[in-house]
Amino acid sequence: MKHFIITACFISVAAISCTSNETKKEDTPTSADSSTTTTGSTSTETPAPPLDSATMMKNWMAYSTPGDMHKMMASWDGTWDGEITMWHAPGAPPDISKGKAVNKMTMGGRYQVSTHTGNMMGMAFEGLSTTAYDNNKKTFISTWIDNVGTGIMTTEGKWDDASKSMTQTGKCIDPSSGTDKQMDVKQVFKVIDEKNHVFEMYGPGPDGKEYKMMEIKLTRK
Repeated sequence: MKHFIITACFISVAAISCTSNETKKEDTPTSADSSTTTTGSTSTETPAPPLDSATMMKNWMAYSTPGDMHKMMASWDGTWDGEITMWHAPGAPPDISKGKAVNKMTMGGRYQVSTHTGNMMGMAFEGLSTTAYDNNKKTFISTWIDNVGTGIMTTEGKWDDASKSMTQTGKCIDPSSGTDKQMDVKQVFKVIDEKNHVFEMYGPGPDGKEYKMMEIKLTRK
């Protein structure tokens, strides 16, 4: 549902040089002078008492029981047509294509699996996403894989009931770098009504600043 042909964005940034503001951790030098060596302090915190088996089982059952957020996800089940607009760089003319997503809840209504198909640069495209709502973290977690990459992208974010939208953030490999360099990604999913959703994908431009790379208007069939 929310990851409809996300990797198309990565293809678009392959034509530009993405900058990164990531900082590298420096190794702390080790002094040979024994006088500068410090010993670790012993924690004085009292550990929490162990839970009894009944409480542990109650907590586990609560964690595994689908709730209102899972019911909301289930309402997104079905087949959706997508009108996809991509921008390869800020201000560039958009490329427009079409695709399809099929959403289906699985494992007793705990997760949603979405299959995605379309055509990208004259080639058949396939993608698979999973979406979960973690009862303890109160957060949506999504994964994405496709046939134009070999990695897995994971994003997390909260649902905003007032705006009927969800903003998720994460990191993924920048395919254009030829290395394991990662880039920041943000995706916004909006429920317009029962038959219309909008998905937006944001990533870094040539100057490293965030811009909207893709927008998908989803219509339920």
